[in-house]
Amino acid sequence: MQALRRQPAIPSFSSHRCRHYSPRASPFTTLRPHDERDQGNILRLVMFGKPGAGKGTLSARLVNKYAIESLSTGDLLRQQIAERTDIGRQAESIVASGQLVPDALMLEVVASKLAKLRNKHWILDGFPRTVAQGEMLDAQLKKQTTPLSLVINLDVPDHIIMRRISDRWIHLPSGRVYNLSYNPPKVDGFDDETGEPLTKRPDDNPEIFARRLKQFYASTSPLLEYYTKAAERPTRLNQTLHQQHPHQLTFPPTHKLLLKTLSGTTSDEIWPQLESVIRTAFPSLKERAESRLRHSLSDAVLSESISSPSPLTSSKA
Repeated sequence: MQALRRQPAIPSFSSHRCRHYSPRASPFTTLRPHDERDQGNILRLVMFGKPGAGKGTLSARLVNKYAIESLSTGDLLRQQIAERTDIGRQAESIVASGQLVPDALMLEVVASKLAKLRNKHWILDGFPRTVAQGEMLDAQLKKQTTPLSLVINLDVPDHIIMRRISDRWIHLPSGRVYNLSYNPPKVDGFDDETGEPLTKRPDDNPEIFARRLKQFYASTSPLLEYYTKAAERPTRLNQTLHQQHPHQLTFPPTHKLLLKTLSGTTSDEIWPQLESVIRTAFPSLKERAESRLRHSLSDAVLSESISSPSPLTSSKA
């Protein structure tokens, strides 16, 4: 009887036999998918407008109501100087000589802070103010894959702004702004929260302010055209290379800037428009806990006043 020929063993595909196969050995290279939290639902806002248009007032309202970080370039620069950082020491000598801080140095100040706010909502105040600064900021944010998501253009007529500045008073320590025509302090001449006296800004007079408006149209107004063009075209975001199976090939996501122009003569008129844009475009943005509590208490008081019968209506005739 002929002996059965031994068949060659079928290779096992158990896990211990397949350890030689690793994604690291794959010849295919693709791009790592972008962070899901970063797909257009993070508010990164530049508030744009003429001096005196209400940028500070509206930004403060947003920060008070929503979980948004407010970044003032002036405050950041002063912090760097106070902490005696390398950037701060360079800036201090420049400011002391009466010169303007160079764009590259201002970008370092801003970028050092923005790098820590990757997945947080923020408003940038005071930067950029020129097309060159806008281009530098965009390049930095694109490198960090955290592009600017919203530009708000406040459209307030010049004659309204010129009339507004004569009625404007500020609380210097906090930066709170009051206007006697539509946002007066509770006690004339004193801050609502601290009771400290209010002061006038040195440049809050028609002659100086007219020069500031002229400077705005010369250097800052072209920045609006720059952002208008940016909002018309989507851009590809930079990503780090990551080896992956070809069937899972992904491509860099596109990003499109949102630009909205809001018109009005007072911040109270513009605020509902601004809040509507924010709520619609960034639904993940949450209200602060203390803000929700204030609203709940207000609603409760209003509901109680409506449901409780008035003594006049409940009394018998």
